[in-house]
Amino acid sequence: MSSIEKVLIAGIKSNNKNRMNSQTSIQELEELVKSVDAKVVGKITQSLKNPTTHYLGKGKIEEIINLKKTTNFNTLICNDELSPSQQKNLEQKLDPIKVIDRTALILDLFAKNARTKEGRLQVELAQHEYLLPRIAGQWSHLERLGGGIGTRGPGETQIETDRRLIRNRIKVIKSQIEKVRKHRKNYRKNRNRSGFLTASIIGYTNAGKSQLLNILTNSNIDSQNKLFSTLDPTTRKLSGKYNINKNILLSDTVGFIDKLPTTLVAAFRATLEEISDANIIIHLIDISDKEFSNKFETSNRILADLGYDKKPTLIVLNKIDKFENWDDKTAKIDSNTNETTFISALKETNIEDLILKLTYLADKIDRVD
Repeated sequence: MSSIEKVLIAGIKSNNKNRMNSQTSIQELEELVKSVDAKVVGKITQSLKNPTTHYLGKGKIEEIINLKKTTNFNTLICNDELSPSQQKNLEQKLDPIKVIDRTALILDLFAKNARTKEGRLQVELAQHEYLLPRIAGQWSHLERLGGGIGTRGPGETQIETDRRLIRNRIKVIKSQIEKVRKHRKNYRKNRNRSGFLTASIIGYTNAGKSQLLNILTNSNIDSQNKLFSTLDPTTRKLSGKYNINKNILLSDTVGFIDKLPTTLVAAFRATLEEISDANIIIHLIDISDKEFSNKFETSNRILADLGYDKKPTLIVLNKIDKFENWDDKTAKIDSNTNETTFISALKETNIEDLILKLTYLADKIDRVD
């Protein structure tokens, strides 16, 4: 049995008002670390206008070196995506400590949770596209030998060989994913011909999407209180017990997160197209989260980047069971005239109102069609 990896987290405090505060972002990173079964043994932050060539300043790097003596950590994880040069510079300063960034951590978590062939292909594509510009760093051990015999020529040749192998693998994976994408597209066309309306449940990771899908479709899809427990889209028909005169299909999609790696967005295009073809978006929000407003904006920003922000949307504020005295006036959400409802998926509270508003949106779509 391998020992638990000990991790030190490092982050930069940002004044960007469109991002969640640095403390919450660091806490989220800590949850990501726990999700890959590692242990956070320390956290360090620095206020910087812009990251340095080493991501952090010299003083903080010295502090990290000293923390190694007291915490015995073996991995440093930075709360932003590092450029290849930043990662290489940090590795040289902190050798033999392993240095990775938030993106690599999320990719690792996705690899851990991928269950289907499609999910594994999408994760592998993202990992290869992330690795390609960083491949030179994999051969930095040759540089540390100090020159001489064995360090001339072959290292550079091997880097180019590795790059070619990765590029070839990327082509193969993209071809396989394109086949999946075409299959999904044909499936959705057949679905639409059958007179079904579709609704995609989207939202920040761990907001309760799978749990809500289970309730609405009377299913038993795996639902865990973990970040990114669901990677592959699942589509089910709205349960007949709600007795509405509509054929509605609901799909659960991969969760969103702050600083979502662009490589992941590209790799999961086939999955995210479930949102593109949906008639309605159900935007689920964990109302018990102190950062729910920022997470709502993060999800909206990702939807806008994907071009899916103009669809009819039902905003569903979940987990009201965590409040002793619930009052919907306590939740301030700028819904931009979208329908809004408050529920507890866990306790199945106020689901009737959700169905009523979902039906209302479906009726509006039918009238337009």
